[in-house]
Amino acid sequence: MNLDTICIQGGWQPKNGEPRVLPIVQSTTFKYDSTAEMAALFDLEKAGYFYSRLQNPTCDTVAAKITALEGGVAGMLTSSGQAANFFAVFNLANAGDHVISSSALYGGTSNLFTVTMRKMGIEFTLLDPDSDEQTINAAFRPNTKCVFGETLSNPSLHVLDLEKWARCAHGHGVPFIVDNTFPTPINCRPFDFGVDIVTHSTTKYMDGHATQVGGAIVDSGNFDWMAHKDTFPGLTTPDDSYHGLVYCERFGKGGYITKCVAQMMRDLGCSHAPMNAFLLNLGLETLHLRVPRHCSNALRVAEFLESSPDVAWVNYPGLRSSPQYERAQKYMPAGTSGVISFGLKGGRDRAIRFMDSLRFVAIATHVADARSCILHPASHTHRQLTDEQLAAAGVPPDLIRLSVGIESSDDILADIQQALAVR
Repeated sequence: MNLDTICIQGGWQPKNGEPRVLPIVQSTTFKYDSTAEMAALFDLEKAGYFYSRLQNPTCDTVAAKITALEGGVAGMLTSSGQAANFFAVFNLANAGDHVISSSALYGGTSNLFTVTMRKMGIEFTLLDPDSDEQTINAAFRPNTKCVFGETLSNPSLHVLDLEKWARCAHGHGVPFIVDNTFPTPINCRPFDFGVDIVTHSTTKYMDGHATQVGGAIVDSGNFDWMAHKDTFPGLTTPDDSYHGLVYCERFGKGGYITKCVAQMMRDLGCSHAPMNAFLLNLGLETLHLRVPRHCSNALRVAEFLESSPDVAWVNYPGLRSSPQYERAQKYMPAGTSGVISFGLKGGRDRAIRFMDSLRFVAIATHVADARSCILHPASHTHRQLTDEQLAAAGVPPDLIRLSVGIESSDDILADIQQALAVR
């Protein structure tokens, strides 16, 4: 099926007499007639449900839809995008291991890698996303377990050269994991460019209505774990906590996700709620309609900002003047996202005045909502930093992050224009 149809019909395919709309299975537990049946589930010898921390029919159905949208073989939902990125990497890397990542990351992901997971004994090397292959290859170590990046980074909007990073990862026998939150599979299908595993914060465009927090992990099924058996013993050797089960032998291309559920979710939680999955599914049903509107609105706004005498600079990969334009056309020809970053002449004070003067573009710690929203990192998410520290973090004091919604672009521009006129 085409992506448009998968958005609406994917995952839930009711049988005769079943509800047309995906039902919410709001139950922690599931009843069985014998201890033997339950034991088979606990030993992963039989498919089924017994406790919603691990698996739930509503959540699994939505995970199947996202998996189909990305063109993968197996997927799962998590409680947040942060949990998805943590699980995706921790499923492969243990204490004493090493991971390479692009440095163009969402701040929460960067902190997860360089602070929290470092405390767990996993070392991360963060490289400039535009590093050449020689530089990337030089960063690999014998204990490197994966490579990580973002297709379109938040908030710097850097378009990652997926094929280059995939070549480097595969040349060293490790998978390439990419966070595809901003483009979504509507604008970019990373598996087509050599990526092995994709993550999402489903809180953003996939939901699109600011109603639920969630994450997703999807495996392409293309990475041959058994061909690199010594590098990934967690997947290719017996798991004593499951009576010696070997994930990639028992579950084949589903081994990576099965281990992620059976080990990561079992021990760490971070499970998705059935009600949240239901809300997420409603968002997914219009994803193919909303994403193009976000992109067309954002391009019009970006072009206006670029021409405005009040604006010092604009960063949007859809602009022909952007240094990211050619790469964006390669990986995301239909559009990038609805997020723009820009700065006003007059610096931080002018930015604050402008934002406080907006009428319906709301100040909110969010992006990728149907409603337009805006954030000034120096005043909000990075408020504790000095101007010097902001510069070191790659967040100029004047940076404004605008998430363009799907309202009338005329009204969005009118609100921006009247706010710019306030002196």
